Amino acid sequence: MQLSHTHRSLSASFDDPNLVSSAGLVPVMALAAKTGLSTLVDEWVKLPGYFGANAGIKVMALVAGMLTGGDSIDDMAVLRHGALRKLFTGTYAPSTLGSFLRAFLFGHVRQLDAAASRWLGNLAAVTPIVAGIDEYALVDIDDTIKEVHGHQKQGAGFGYSGVRGLNALFAIISTGLSAPIIVACRLRKGPTNSARGAAKFVSDTLATVKRLRNPTATGLLLLRADSAYYVSAVIMAAIRAGAMVSITARLNSLVKAAISAIPDTAWIPIKYTNAIFDDTTGQWISDAEVAEIAFTAFGSKKKSEQVTGRLVVRRIPELNKTVAAGQGTLFDLFRFHAFFTTSTLNTVDADKTHRQHAVIENLNADMKASALAHLPSVFTANAAWLVLACIAFNLTRAAGTLASPTLGKAVTATVRRKLINVAARVSTSARRITLHLPEHWPWEAGWTTLFTSACSPPGRAAT
Repeated sequence: MQLSHTHRSLSASFDDPNLVSSAGLVPVMALAAKTGLSTLVDEWVKLPGYFGANAGIKVMALVAGMLTGGDSIDDMAVLRHGALRKLFTGTYAPSTLGSFLRAFLFGHVRQLDAAASRWLGNLAAVTPIVAGIDEYALVDIDDTIKEVHGHQKQGAGFGYSGVRGLNALFAIISTGLSAPIIVACRLRKGPTNSARGAAKFVSDTLATVKRLRNPTATGLLLLRADSAYYVSAVIMAAIRAGAMVSITARLNSLVKAAISAIPDTAWIPIKYTNAIFDDTTGQWISDAEVAEIAFTAFGSKKKSEQVTGRLVVRRIPELNKTVAAGQGTLFDLFRFHAFFTTSTLNTVDADKTHRQHAVIENLNADMKASALAHLPSVFTANAAWLVLACIAFNLTRAAGTLASPTLGKAVTATVRRKLINVAARVSTSARRITLHLPEHWPWEAGWTTLFTSACSPPGRAAT
């Protein structure tokens, strides 16, 4: 594509009061209103003082700015252009929204968490974001370091990644029919140990998940995590909440002893990198193999902290011949990846399901490429910003599921490009508003489906 030379001159002016750059905000924010986001925030969040007033509509404004791609307070100025004020109320100045966020204390962030949790239930009731949750639900927890800059940034420090930043803890849920959504989040200091407060976080997460599921549901509910969360308190919290666990085990002496006790005949080849399927035998020809053995986690601790289950182990031939002095022969020959599980899945399925825990890394990357690209304020304001970023993520996911099956699994940037950031001219006649969108927009069908679903009163189609 090149610039057209058909016309003799080209000029530009910012002078049309009837244009908007993000017409997709109309159906997406209509969906937020329909599911009671503003009402729930007003009910649960009790910020004192002048800047705490109208919490519900200010939250809606911040979420709307994030939906357009805003990742800082200054970016909220995008809400005050063209005809947006004809379409929305509460298009606050960035300075007002920044003062609102800075009014948050830790307790207010927890209030916002409570509102977000209940709103997620409302959203799930009208969109298929957790379709199939009663039959198969996978909950993943993980934390990530969000790099920050400036010596005065509250809570910043060097965590496990060696990067100076803040620690964001996430819990997501996915099913066999739906892509992940965020169930809970916490912002913590940068040097925080991954497992700190994780037991309470797991309890809160699974309480929200139980509200999303039918009370009589008996399908699989499985919590997955890496070895940072291989602690008794986390596993016990999950079991008390009615979930099974699949958590990577540290290769301590107890785990190594259990691996050594697995007989050679127990190892099963699996589909893995470079594996070949043998049609004659119906088996995989693979260097990677799995086996399992009954195991009591934390066997060296007091009995109340021990958990019985299985140790599922994947072994791969060791290519690095340089080994630590004193290792046994078995651990010279293979690399072992073990996880502890209380699930009833067979050995191969349990291993395959556990490896899919890596899906949460996609969520971490998505958030850092969206509203979490920056943490723009003091610690408690940033904690509130994180909750709002999660609301925006879930709202984007819901909008995608209403538009089309493909967009229901797309990353935030894709949904934003195809459904939200589409320009429109606004015309009014009496009390009727019409959006005139670009002709031949490639994703018109999905946008129209979303608009019809979100903006139509019950029993009527939007026009």
